[in-house]
Amino acid sequence: MPVIMVVDDSDVDRLLVGGILQSGISDSRIAYAADGSQAIQQIAKSEPDLVVTDLQMPNQDGLQLVSAIRIQHPQVPVILMTGHGSEDLAVEALERGASSYVPKMQLQDRLIETVQDVLSLAKADRSYARLMDCLQQTRFQFSLENDPELIDPLIDLIQQIVFGMQLCDPTGRFRIGIALKEAVLNAILHGNLELKSEDLDDRARRAEIIAARRQDPQYTARHIDIKVAVDAKAASFIVKDEGNGFDSSAWLKADDNTPLDSPRGRGLVLMKSFCDVISFNETGNEVTLTKNRE
Repeated sequence: MPVIMVVDDSDVDRLLVGGILQSGISDSRIAYAADGSQAIQQIAKSEPDLVVTDLQMPNQDGLQLVSAIRIQHPQVPVILMTGHGSEDLAVEALERGASSYVPKMQLQDRLIETVQDVLSLAKADRSYARLMDCLQQTRFQFSLENDPELIDPLIDLIQQIVFGMQLCDPTGRFRIGIALKEAVLNAILHGNLELKSEDLDDRARRAEIIAARRQDPQYTARHIDIKVAVDAKAASFIVKDEGNGFDSSAWLKADDNTPLDSPRGRGLVLMKSFCDVISFNETGNEVTLTKNRE
């Protein structure tokens, strides 16, 4: 049973978020804190599996809470709830160690999915720890069909490798996994299957829409190539789809002013915040993510 802590100074918002989580993740237990200071005190007594926090709070705000958790409880991932006008704080919090974020105006649509993604990535099997301690460098390549179900096992493997080789701390492991997952999802859904963001807005029909597009002869033969190289200094991930690509220069130039509630902007913000270098090929159907040793 996952324990999820909700941190918000508004009683109404705190209970609203807890209700969304309880209804969407039925086997979860919800803990509450009114600000960052209270949250840290409770986490010291009993660590939750995940923290969902507002950014702007008295006593200790979300930014300070993210920093404190990164230092004192690095294995606990944090998801931010961002309001209008908190964009700069949110980006800084992502850089300090938050694992993801959800705009407050999209809580009903995005919170459950985001929490489930982070929880699933946080369940990395520790059984390979001793073996990974002996690993000095590795290179491998996957060719995946357009099945989102293959992503989490791939991310789990990569997380174990980068963490086992001591390239990052537990929080950094989550962040690398989330950045890579965004890149692979984008390659499958928007690259190979050529789905638009609005095609995926209806969560109830999303799986049906993806399944139908995967069966379309125009797209079914396309694959995703993923190259991974990890050594003691850095990890590099190259994700290439077989779609038509897009104007990546315009996308990257818009990064500084990209709204956090923009569907495509969200993926870019996470990749840019969690990796040291991100670049695209000229066609726009290949992205390279680089993460240096922390």
